[in-house]
Amino acid sequence: MNALILDNGAHMAKLGYSKNDQPKVIPNCIMKAKSERRRPFIGDQIDECRDVSGLYYILCFQRGYLVNWDIQKTVWDYMFSSECCNVNFTDNPLVVTEPLFNFHSIQEAMSEIFFEEYEFKRMFRTTAADLAAFNYLKGFKKQPKPLACLIIDMGYSFTHIVPFIKGRKQKSAIRRIDIGGKVLTNHLKEIVSYRQLNVMDESYVINQVKEDSCFVSQNFIGDMKTARKRHPENTIIREYILPDFTTIRRGYLREPTRDSADLQTLVLNNERFSIPELFFHPSDIGIQQMGVPEAVLDAIAACPPETAEHLLANIVVCGGSAQFSGMGARLQSEIRALAPEEYKVCVRIAEKATSFAWQGGKQLSQEDDFPKLCVSREEYEEEGNRIIIDKFDVPEVVELV
Repeated sequence: MNALILDNGAHMAKLGYSKNDQPKVIPNCIMKAKSERRRPFIGDQIDECRDVSGLYYILCFQRGYLVNWDIQKTVWDYMFSSECCNVNFTDNPLVVTEPLFNFHSIQEAMSEIFFEEYEFKRMFRTTAADLAAFNYLKGFKKQPKPLACLIIDMGYSFTHIVPFIKGRKQKSAIRRIDIGGKVLTNHLKEIVSYRQLNVMDESYVINQVKEDSCFVSQNFIGDMKTARKRHPENTIIREYILPDFTTIRRGYLREPTRDSADLQTLVLNNERFSIPELFFHPSDIGIQQMGVPEAVLDAIAACPPETAEHLLANIVVCGGSAQFSGMGARLQSEIRALAPEEYKVCVRIAEKATSFAWQGGKQLSQEDDFPKLCVSREEYEEEGNRIIIDKFDVPEVVELV
């Protein structure tokens, strides 16, 4: 069955057919540029923009939840069009993700749009964490599947810690930290604007700076001491060459040099590792919450005691921020320090962490029982939203494993 999988993230939507190896990764928003004020750029049309400085974002999601339906519908129209993915609504079932603990009003509106406006024949609604767990557990083909696993989903608005036991999501043990890619980008904008150059309107460029420059420190105090030194003793400091949108479309890092060659640069020092440090110490910016390692142990403590050993041995990190260099090693060392010494701790950064959940949707759509999990348009027209609630609003949506 060639299903359409839509991992509808707050920042990036991952869209593709189950026959595809990889999804298309499309910005889930509309952007307007100073250089071309009359034209809105929908999704990945931003690649056609000649100058992305000072982009104005019109977002579908606020605080992790879908609230701007007009914008989302416009983005979906583009995604499903022949220009992007050329979707056949009558033949292809849809697998779509939603945020954890989504509001019923948002779920109802989503079902109505997909069944009544787009007229999909069948739909399966789930969360990115469920699909990530399914993908991880399906990887155990020649050996017994783990009894439990723990997903750390580092998203755009939040980081969720989600334990699964025998394929069932433990809702009472889910933990959420209000740190995600958006907070990191905004904090980097504030630091750079205070120290060097006003970049408060440059979210697109500074997000690229964050992705290209930042890493997770394995020894924060030691790296801070290194960052106080002068180059070349300071091995952390780098220059980031900003794009000029004529010869340089995307900026890049380089060793500090006196030869500027008329290039506009940012000097990045302790910013490179202090930005991802927010995942471990949210209180640094006034968010009075646990860091990720403490939240992991707190989530495990809320599960049955006999599952702790299995959860600690099967921790999977996915989402865009999981790709920071050093993230896996730092989580491994900190969780190891907090966990009981008799238990093995194993933290895995998901391969292709951004599309890991989408790959889980691909795996799920190829299961023999997949059609039974879906709601058909005929069922929806006959019973309305009640059939959606009965089928999807249960904790064990990865029950196939």
